[in-house]
Amino acid sequence: MDRRRLIFYLLLNIFVSACVTLTILYWYDRNYRAATLPPVIEPVISSGTSIVEPTMQQGTAKIISVVGAGTLGIETVTIQYTGNGELDLTAWHLKDSNGNDFIFPPFKLFTNGAVRVHTISGTNTAVDLYWGNNKAAWSSGENVVLTDAQGNAQDSYPVP
Repeated sequence: MDRRRLIFYLLLNIFVSACVTLTILYWYDRNYRAATLPPVIEPVISSGTSIVEPTMQQGTAKIISVVGAGTLGIETVTIQYTGNGELDLTAWHLKDSNGNDFIFPPFKLFTNGAVRVHTISGTNTAVDLYWGNNKAAWSSGENVVLTDAQGNAQDSYPVP
């Protein structure tokens, strides 16, 4: 094979690799930002110069995704808190109509914070909680319901 042809194929390989890499990075960045960046919340300013903090509302904890339903190793539920201050999730529940029920350990979410609840066993961290099940909990077509410690439904999410 002559050198010109070899250089042509080498440059073509570099070009195709760069295009594929940039496409994957663009897609990842676009999806990562859509799933993790919360909306900007502007403070409410009264007629004076002090800032008035909005009061915490019901329904500010939302299930934003259920990923990997039916596959134990990757099954996760992501919950985000869009209120102000902190939200104590201790004794809250994630449940479905099949009797699966995850009870939150002592855990707090702060403004625009999120937590992933994994079905498998693991070590709890500030952003990941582990249920410790030995079988998948969620199945396609059912609803996952988030309830507070008093049993009031805060949100539900249809499992894709």
